[in-house]
Amino acid sequence: MEKRIHNFSAGPSTLPLEVLHQVQKDLVSYKGLGLSVMEMSHRSKEYGEIINAARENARKIYGLGDDWEVLFLQGGASTQFLMVAMNLCPDDKVANYINTGTWATNAYKEAIKIGKKTHLAATSEADGFAYIPREFTLSENPAYLHITHNNTIRGTEYHWTPEVPAGVPLIADMSSNFMSRPVDIEKYDMVYAGAQKNVGPAGCTVVLIKKEFAAKLPGGLPTMLDYKTHIAKESMFNTPPAFAIYVIGEVFKWILEQGGIDSIKESNLAKANLIYDVIDNSNGFYTGSVTDKESRSLMNITFLLPSDELSKKFIAEAAANDLNGLKGHRSVGGCRASVYNACPYESAHALAEFMKKFMAENK
Repeated sequence: MEKRIHNFSAGPSTLPLEVLHQVQKDLVSYKGLGLSVMEMSHRSKEYGEIINAARENARKIYGLGDDWEVLFLQGGASTQFLMVAMNLCPDDKVANYINTGTWATNAYKEAIKIGKKTHLAATSEADGFAYIPREFTLSENPAYLHITHNNTIRGTEYHWTPEVPAGVPLIADMSSNFMSRPVDIEKYDMVYAGAQKNVGPAGCTVVLIKKEFAAKLPGGLPTMLDYKTHIAKESMFNTPPAFAIYVIGEVFKWILEQGGIDSIKESNLAKANLIYDVIDNSNGFYTGSVTDKESRSLMNITFLLPSDELSKKFIAEAAANDLNGLKGHRSVGGCRASVYNACPYESAHALAEFMKKFMAENK
């Protein structure tokens, strides 16, 4: 059995071991065809089956009908920041954002850069983005409300859906909690997610968009930045990130084999609770970065130790015990454990036990 460390990296991150083994098995000769998916024409019948199965399994996981488009695009969520503003905000309307951290800030700034009228409907910046605002105020004539569903750097997450007035599209960046728990996707008009957190390797972004909503988009934008281009060509206007889509499709199969998104949620709750329980029962040795417990992320658990020196010692000793990727984001410091879908329960348990031991030895 090959060695596997406990990987808590924020992304690219852990993939299911079963998926890695399947990819390894098919790497040189996919299903006995004599070539790898990396070598396969994206116009071939075989690749068509791969991308179509991935599309249908995405719908199955969230219980979506054929009234939703499923796109596999390039450029990461950061390109979606631009595409959302370009495609969804006409010049006579206002792009509305709730700012809950770095990536939400970047989405908002991208709309400003291309000259769109913008409005911050709510922000938790004054409090260090330590919570998710529940109240927000839309501008007049809003084009949409954009939220960042989970914040990898700050460790906050929406556990509810903002209620927007009828006719106001709700758009969500779900990059770091995509397919991690049930969400009423029907309340959204569009959801997008960089795959490299929960559902695949880096290089592909999954976009879910209501067909009725997409049909109203103006079009006529630069070709690669126009959603209508990718809808019309079923994500294959140009060569798609073919291998990444294949791996994503295998992860979708894995999610369904685990019992679907309800089972995934239970697993994620169990893992997060192990670590949060250590934090909450440490008498202040570990301090959660999120002030509102109802805003705590199940995906990215952020915490501080009593000093920077202890944080560095904690990270170093953790790595020596095969607990990898626990350094907090460079912009905020501290520690962060990312426990995405494929992170095994055993890894969360190993971290929780290490945290208890480290606390006992360093009080």
